[in-house]
Amino acid sequence: MGHAYSALLNFALARESGGRFLLRIEDIDQGRARPEFEAAIYEDLAWLGLEWETPVRRQSEHFEDYARALERLDEMGLVYACDCKRSDVMHFAAAHTDWPRDPDGAPLYPGTCRDKPRRPAREVLAHGGLALRLDMGKAAALAGAGLSWREWGGGDIPANPTQWGDVVLARKDTPASYHIAVVVDDALQGVTDVVRGRDLFNATSLHRLLHRLLELPEPRYRHHDLVLDEGGEKLAKSRGSETLRALRAAGAQAADIRKRLGF
Repeated sequence: MGHAYSALLNFALARESGGRFLLRIEDIDQGRARPEFEAAIYEDLAWLGLEWETPVRRQSEHFEDYARALERLDEMGLVYACDCKRSDVMHFAAAHTDWPRDPDGAPLYPGTCRDKPRRPAREVLAHGGLALRLDMGKAAALAGAGLSWREWGGGDIPANPTQWGDVVLARKDTPASYHIAVVVDDALQGVTDVVRGRDLFNATSLHRLLHRLLELPEPRYRHHDLVLDEGGEKLAKSRGSETLRALRAAGAQAADIRKRLGF
């Protein structure tokens, strides 16, 4: 239901402004992507009455675009190879009282691999390196002061990318992170307005940093409220929330769902 709300809002705003409504399949994690999942997205959105431009951009078909962006950051001396596992970071944080955490609650990377000899980004991922991380200190210094974004109804919002620490931009099993992929996609697709859930509000600070470093155009942003269940939790399949397919099978009508979501 949450994704349905976001799609309906994007569609309505595109229609109102005379813009384009773009659908993107964010399947960079090929271990979790399935053709049937993609087909279900098309089926659900078509049932709701939405139309979108074709062909649809699949992130899994554009890893080379993301690799070029990573290489550019690498040439600027802003990425480094990291061989630490998630468990290594967790153990380090557990051993240090009040170790800082990022906006998603994960402990910040302690910089264990930051000062090791640099290796080319492609070489790292091709020869078994676990991950590529952004050197946040260097990146923020290079980007300079005054980083912000334009928020619908909120004016200019100061960006604070350093709250994310040295984020992972690529892993050997996922050659591009969500963060690097979406900023590259938005630029290549000519996206002018990004409309997404408030759970991604803090990520926008990191995205604006990448825009500036890669000299990409800055879109406007609108972070909408999330669709919550009766307990105030974000609707999610992992918590047993009803899917559109299940509601449809139970006899729900598209008009009823749109009305329930405010459309």
